[in-house]
Amino acid sequence: RARTSTWGKHVPSTLTICASLPLLPSFSLSFRHFPLSFLHLPLSFLQVNFVVCQLFALLTAFWFRLYLHPSKTSPFVRHVVATLLGFYFALFCFGWYALHFLVQSGLTYGIMILTGVEHMHKYCLVVALGYLSFCQITRVYVFDYGMYSADFTGPMMVITQKITSLTFEIHDGKRMPSLLEYFSYNCNFMGILAGPTCSYNDYIAFIEGTPCRRHRDQQTNGKANGRHKQTDPSPNIEVVRKLATCFFSLMVFLSVCKVFPVERNIDDDFIATTPFYAQVVYLYLSMLTTRPKYYFVWTLADAINNAAGFGFNGYTSDGSPRWDLISNLRIMDIEFATSFKMFLDNWNIQTAHWLKRVCYERCPYNPTAATFILSAMWHGAYPGYYLTFLTGIVVTLAARAMRHNVRPHFLGSPSHKLVYDVITWAGTQIAICYTVVPFVLLSVGPSMKFYR
Repeated sequence: RARTSTWGKHVPSTLTICASLPLLPSFSLSFRHFPLSFLHLPLSFLQVNFVVCQLFALLTAFWFRLYLHPSKTSPFVRHVVATLLGFYFALFCFGWYALHFLVQSGLTYGIMILTGVEHMHKYCLVVALGYLSFCQITRVYVFDYGMYSADFTGPMMVITQKITSLTFEIHDGKRMPSLLEYFSYNCNFMGILAGPTCSYNDYIAFIEGTPCRRHRDQQTNGKANGRHKQTDPSPNIEVVRKLATCFFSLMVFLSVCKVFPVERNIDDDFIATTPFYAQVVYLYLSMLTTRPKYYFVWTLADAINNAAGFGFNGYTSDGSPRWDLISNLRIMDIEFATSFKMFLDNWNIQTAHWLKRVCYERCPYNPTAATFILSAMWHGAYPGYYLTFLTGIVVTLAARAMRHNVRPHFLGSPSHKLVYDVITWAGTQIAICYTVVPFVLLSVGPSMKFYR
């Protein structure tokens, strides 16, 4: 049970890093003896250390945007500063485990240099994913099963996404980056701890101060509400909004995380004394209360990138700037999703884009199954991950069939459509909970007990 009380413990994709983080000796005393017990908060000094480091990254991001703006300095300086700060934050949180980030990036860059464009994407996918899997297996089964005492593999998951995304882009005709650009893209301070993944072209455009084509077209082809669009909108309002979301998510998590423990779903006394409908309701509530920790960490990571000026995605129809280029979730669309696909499309968005680019769109045989299996391999070595994603294959195919055959019968009137939306919302939420429980329980035994 102690494992489930750690927020960020089982976060898919970029968020597994918010659990235990080994510190450098010089910083070990900063939070190791912080008296969290008197606050009665389910946080360890390691998680506090992560949050503090991310808050420092947020302040650094504002400084980076104001004093190292592309109009004031060269891309070379921005690359160097972003890379050095990123590696410093990595050392602060992970100690010398952070060297794995350099080894993984260095190995794959060597492959990119030595192999041709025709095959580099395949070799780099195998090497990057293999190195990540090796680190995950040794951390889980050699060092400390179930406890994230040295989860340096979290950032490596994001770096693996970036490496493979870049090599596929090069294979499709993009230019080869320099060594500095490559390490800056993989290890910059804005995303080294919690991501999210982004396109290499978008990152380079941010560093060089040259907006992507879609942004330039919006900025040069007219006005919005009679006002000329500015080429460099301020992200301050958006950052404040996302920080407010972070604070609210953290408060919700701290207030409910111990009220609905996931393990109670497989407690013998609970099963024996609770009606089935009440078990289903509890299943929904127990999984619902695990989500605010993901909302907190992902939204904070997004705010850090926005504070640095990264994430601008053009303008809305009313002329308001959009800062969702690398956002990782849409909370309202998640909570009110009426289909399995809608939920997945709005949860861990950048990982979904990565899986689509490197697997789903390129796999010649059964791309749905291949995508879920790749996602399981990328997440880690716990059996629960594989149970979740194998179940996800079946649920996805079933959801497609249901939507194709049932939905047309409810489109005759708005009232019928409303009934359909309510039923499919409830069905989607329960299906998601049923699928994700093994991801939280980790082990085969508890997961199979839940399924039974």
